[in-house]
Amino acid sequence: MLIRLGRVLLPTVRYWLQTEPHVYAMAIAANVLLSFFPFLIVMVSLFTYVFYWQGAVDAIFFALRDYFPDELGRFVRNNLMATVWARGPAQLVSLILLLFASMGIFMPLEVSLNKLWGVTSNRSYIKNQLISIGLIFLAGGAALLSIMLTAINQQFLREQFGTNAVTGLVAVFFFKMAALPLGIAVLFLLYWKLPNAKLPVAPCLQAAIFAGLALEAMKYLFVLAWPHLIGRLALEYGPFKYSVSLILFGFFAAMLLLAGGEWAARSHRLSLVRRGIGQTSPLGLHEARVP
Repeated sequence: MLIRLGRVLLPTVRYWLQTEPHVYAMAIAANVLLSFFPFLIVMVSLFTYVFYWQGAVDAIFFALRDYFPDELGRFVRNNLMATVWARGPAQLVSLILLLFASMGIFMPLEVSLNKLWGVTSNRSYIKNQLISIGLIFLAGGAALLSIMLTAINQQFLREQFGTNAVTGLVAVFFFKMAALPLGIAVLFLLYWKLPNAKLPVAPCLQAAIFAGLALEAMKYLFVLAWPHLIGRLALEYGPFKYSVSLILFGFFAAMLLLAGGEWAARSHRLSLVRRGIGQTSPLGLHEARVP
């Protein structure tokens, strides 16, 4: 069992040891940092000033507590609420920054996935931005749906059973049940539609499941390592410790995301070899036309 697992993971480790994945991952992590806070501002402002739904705002903070340890979660939550209250309902700048930074995430991701799949030509800048906008709205819609489901569930539990430890555990369970499948669905769309080629569905779906579960596991490892990590970051980076921690989180998440792409392309290549199917490109793909 361990030998078989090692054979599956060893090519991914070799891929991680190359230079290019680190370049792509750092580019993705930098844009994640740029889009993280504007995304939260837009979401909290939307539910505060448009829908007037405090339960959804509480659900956002619930998700923050789940993803980030206490100290970092409190820092983000306090500054987020102070920013939203100070700026009021008009958050056009945050929306523009969110779109700009989020589109920057998908450029290095497309280039890296194209190379993994053997696609020789990338999309033009304009076409990449159009695809990115569509994926941004799909990902944002999935996050919005997850927040709304969590808010409805929390409100129902409080009304029926009050607030206690049991209802808190049930709320966490339902949050996972809503967030994990939606996250996997977004990852599947990234693996399937972002590369500039017509890709098979099966390896992209398998990679999305693998990456979704791996990202969930990484989150818990991050929480466990946080007490030791934040002390070291405070010594090395001082007031920038939280920004650096978010970049590190984004970097390792991006490396797992790229690992999923590598695994999908490799599994498809092996399936072609086993079936002896002729290839029209290094992975038997028909590349999309690039203007």
